[in-house]
Amino acid sequence: MQYLDKIYKESEVSWFTPVEIFKPWYAHGIAEAIMRTANLSVPLKIYEIGGGSGTCAKGIMDYIMLNAPPRVYNNMTYISVEVSPSLAEIQRETVGEVRSHLSKFRVECRDATDRSGWGDAEQQPCWVIMLEVLDNLPHDLIYSENQVSPWMEVWVEKQQDRETLSELYKPLQDSLIKRCVEIINLDKKHDSQSSAILKAKSVWSKVFPKPQRCWLPTGCLKLLEVLHDVLPKMSLIASDFSYLPDVRILGERAPLVSTKKDGSSSDYSSYLDARGDADIFFPTEFWLLERIDHYCSGWLKLQKDLSSKEGKKRRTITLDTSSFMDEFGLPSKTRTKDGYNPLLDDFKNTKFYLSVPTHNTV
Repeated sequence: MQYLDKIYKESEVSWFTPVEIFKPWYAHGIAEAIMRTANLSVPLKIYEIGGGSGTCAKGIMDYIMLNAPPRVYNNMTYISVEVSPSLAEIQRETVGEVRSHLSKFRVECRDATDRSGWGDAEQQPCWVIMLEVLDNLPHDLIYSENQVSPWMEVWVEKQQDRETLSELYKPLQDSLIKRCVEIINLDKKHDSQSSAILKAKSVWSKVFPKPQRCWLPTGCLKLLEVLHDVLPKMSLIASDFSYLPDVRILGERAPLVSTKKDGSSSDYSSYLDARGDADIFFPTEFWLLERIDHYCSGWLKLQKDLSSKEGKKRRTITLDTSSFMDEFGLPSKTRTKDGYNPLLDDFKNTKFYLSVPTHNTV
């Protein structure tokens, strides 16, 4: 804890990702999961979305170079899709510390959610890695004035003074928001409630109106729609926060919005107050991530009868980070003298999501 406190005070970074703190062991665990699951008879191709400083890429390539058959390493390709030009350059430097990695690694400086940047769809198997990406993707806010009122889109407008921001509510019209609401409400659609219950709910909401706010992972939906379209045979590994402590902003799946000054962080109680260099983290509801994944794979059609017997197109599992690292990592490398193991015992609010294609193609 003293070590972490020291590096945070010395750095402008608001927080370090687990792959940075536990290098190289965190990346080695991910590499082991890929090696155990991948079909190594075809060339290994890995995409990483938002690769940060390249620590994950270098760690994975190091591990495969040292532990896989030489042909697997020699024929592999690792592509980082990075929207930031400055981070793209840092990634090239990090991976380039091992000269033999460079011929197998490249950075594509573009937005992964932009379909046009991907070119034609690939029919070959590949891996997609997203570490702490989902928590920074755009979310949309919707609002309902009570328990039975319809959801409204929340827009933000500038007041006359051009400084103050305020919310404006409009009927749902954005197609991405509508799809996200439908995916979330998929199971509720088939719960037919009696008119007496609905009437009671309506009366209750008038007597005790409870405004509701809900943050939707529309950026995640957009990204997974693109990825399933261009990489239909991808296997996915995503890691992120399953909950965030001390969130002061209202709403379901509300973000933690903080800023760093003089080495210490302070949190905002309204996202409207956050200007400039504020960090925004959203929690990931992993049951919803799985549902969006199934929807984008084409299996979970929104209008389809839920009793459909068609086989799922993807096999998925969500694991606590400690379970994932216990299975695929080398926990003995991060155990302290008194038995405490930060790789397993810290980051209790993070999980891994693994999703691989099945043979159900209909």
